[in-house]
Amino acid sequence: MQDDTGISFFGALFNGLIWLVQNIAGAFYNFGYAVTHPQLWLDWSDKTSIMRFVYYGGSVEFFFVVFTLFLILTAIGIYKREFMWGMVRGLEGFANGIGRFFAWAGLIMVIQQIIIVFMQRIFARPDMSFGLGIALEKDISWFAEELKLYNALVVCMCVTYTFVQGGHVRVDLIYSGISFRAKRVVDMVGSIIFMMPAAVLTWMYGWFFLWRHLIVPKPSASDQLDRLIMKARALRWNVETIGFSPNGFNGYFLFKILLVTFAGIVFIHAAAFFYRSLLEFIEGQGSENKYLDKDTLGEGEEAYEGAH
Repeated sequence: MQDDTGISFFGALFNGLIWLVQNIAGAFYNFGYAVTHPQLWLDWSDKTSIMRFVYYGGSVEFFFVVFTLFLILTAIGIYKREFMWGMVRGLEGFANGIGRFFAWAGLIMVIQQIIIVFMQRIFARPDMSFGLGIALEKDISWFAEELKLYNALVVCMCVTYTFVQGGHVRVDLIYSGISFRAKRVVDMVGSIIFMMPAAVLTWMYGWFFLWRHLIVPKPSASDQLDRLIMKARALRWNVETIGFSPNGFNGYFLFKILLVTFAGIVFIHAAAFFYRSLLEFIEGQGSENKYLDKDTLGEGEEAYEGAH
């Protein structure tokens, strides 16, 4: 019985490896076919193209295209470290760029909240109007609920920027007491074992959660491609515009888009963090924070940096 168990275990392991190799090899074909036949998934005047887009966005095929690209870039970077440092600088620059841009949503949120208070308490107005020419005129409760969108923009779009800047809260039990290279190993394992899988799971949930609030019939994560194509016959757009109150904010589908975007940029930055950790492990402590673009409060304010 033990022999049978051992055989079945190694047989399952062998089958899993075969499945992995087949999907990695198939990623080249799938990517090439998608690039050479864009009308099959980008021509949204065709309902079946929309359903193909929905299916492949959360499919095993798409995952292995991304995973294979990660393996190829990693192999090139190991062979040529300057290329890997270039990827680190580019990806961290991307994180800093979108984070610094969307951080302004916090200021907009504060200004809009002040305007709402003035309009309600001083001018006793039930509505507000913004814009030049064609103005956006809504009930004050709409603008009050919209403040949550600005908060979501800061959380979802600034997450990797905060990571680059070292602003996330850390729970340190053993990290500070281990050697420099041991820390880099922990960082590499954390990016591969925790950051990437968490981002993939969030993407899988968020992707179908998004589309279930954009179209009907509602797609399911368990639907195969042929079933979704059959559903395409009855497909129509049904964008969610229901608010929590009668005159409240009605663009909650934007939060679903932000959830998917959040998962995507976290996955991308997990790769960047893995590459930085690998390079610092190889090159030693002298390369710590190499090319790292961190914000500063200015000369004379060094003592306050990192205190938040």
